[in-house]
Amino acid sequence: MTLSAIEALARLQEGNRRFADDLRDHKSLKSERRRTELIQRQDPFAIILGCSDSRVPAELVFDQGLGDLFVIRVAGNIVAPSQVGSVEFAADRFRTRLVVVLGHSNCGAISATIEQLRQPSNAQSPNLRSIVERVRPSVEPLMATDLKDDQEALIHHAVRANIQASASHLRHGSTILEQLIMDDGLLVVGAEYSLTTGVVEFFDGVPQLEGGIALPQ
Repeated sequence: MTLSAIEALARLQEGNRRFADDLRDHKSLKSERRRTELIQRQDPFAIILGCSDSRVPAELVFDQGLGDLFVIRVAGNIVAPSQVGSVEFAADRFRTRLVVVLGHSNCGAISATIEQLRQPSNAQSPNLRSIVERVRPSVEPLMATDLKDDQEALIHHAVRANIQASASHLRHGSTILEQLIMDDGLLVVGAEYSLTTGVVEFFDGVPQLEGGIALPQ
């Protein structure tokens, strides 16, 4: 059964609460029966564009199991054509109506970008530089403010700015996704995972909340 974006968001919120409280739903555990059910089809209820960081596996963070999430992972949760195409594929093919851009605290890609801006170097490989260049527009304006003197605060704000930039790119950088947002209930939100607490905070593009449950605007 296809979940609406709001239903999917509530399911992720509930799963993350279990994870952060060190509880786990036994239904999320893999099983032979579940593997068999998924041989011929899949029906993921949410699309997660997250960072490749080994400490932020989406299925664990949201306490979900096989076939529940369509996960795309790339350093810095950046958006490039292949990521856009992957989101388009899942949203169109599986009618998945929630997309989450999932960043996290103390992101290495953010730190690498700050280092490169402070001390430019040609030692980076072209491939790594391509990631830094996609993160750069979110970080550079912040380094022209007082945040430049507070590394911890700078990284925190840069992480969030980068998440928002990626979410905005998905909302406005694809004709397919724009159409699904306007006509078919697709929702793109941004969220940050805390490495310290295990809590995911949904903070960008989230409909008004009431009683901890997301409601349509």
